[in-house]
Amino acid sequence: MQLDVLCLGEPMVEFNDRSDGTFLYGFGGDVSNVAVAAARQGTRAGMATRIGADSFGDDLIALWKGEGIDTAAVTREPDAPTGIYFVRHGSEGHRFEYRRAGSAASGMTPDTLPRAAIRDARCLHFSGISQAISPSACAACDAAVLEAKGAGTLVSYDPNLRLSLWGLEEARETIHRTASRADIFLPGLDDAVLLTGMTDAEAILAFYLDLGAGLVALTLGKEGALIGNAEGATHIPARNVTAVDASGAGDCFDGAFLARLLAGDMPVAAATYAVAAAALSVQGYGAIAPIPDAAHVEDFMRR
Repeated sequence: MQLDVLCLGEPMVEFNDRSDGTFLYGFGGDVSNVAVAAARQGTRAGMATRIGADSFGDDLIALWKGEGIDTAAVTREPDAPTGIYFVRHGSEGHRFEYRRAGSAASGMTPDTLPRAAIRDARCLHFSGISQAISPSACAACDAAVLEAKGAGTLVSYDPNLRLSLWGLEEARETIHRTASRADIFLPGLDDAVLLTGMTDAEAILAFYLDLGAGLVALTLGKEGALIGNAEGATHIPARNVTAVDASGAGDCFDGAFLARLLAGDMPVAAATYAVAAAALSVQGYGAIAPIPDAAHVEDFMRR
């Protein structure tokens, strides 16, 4: 069975700080979140990664199996752990603390790539985090782009800038090189401001289109999203909801947007759907638990 979207990068186990002082056990890792979001919209999604031969890895496999996500391109590593992270909440929003040094996923190399799976998928999705976790993982992502381009597989890319993983100059060079080759580029406004030095959303959109990205979906947080390609740009307003935890909203947007594009929607319709899905996702704790399925998104849009 051909996959609609194959997500390449690092999945992680999440401990999310709740207001009562306890931690909610869950799952994260941006590309895994995207795979779950896409699968819950009815899309055939798969993961391409390395995880530890540990109990956290067992739990991730169980998660993906339960979500109907293909794991044929997932390998288990007995000598390297699955990464974990903590989410803490405060007056300035959420912040992340990672325990991922030496993780199994950081050992990705061009030689470990599931090249046949990349060639067979309709779309390859990865992120700046997939590149930043190690030099060998960055090389693997570069090789994956070449493999996808050679096979006619669409390349979807979210910069997901994490300055705790690499410096801004290195990140900018790598991200812009990759964005120039992306068929679908999915930056958030905060990241794009740091990467470009611009603050105007329309100017940022134009910058990335001029750089070579085919379709740009710039997420604007409480302002919705700005979608553009060579034919023009459209602003999609946000939905008015009470946010509890926005830590996985961008990944939810990405997965829902890709799902609708691959189902045949035009970009504006796909983005309108994805904005609604992301709005639903911020109303619960954790990166994955609040991601809605298609029935909930459609009901929300009707109401």
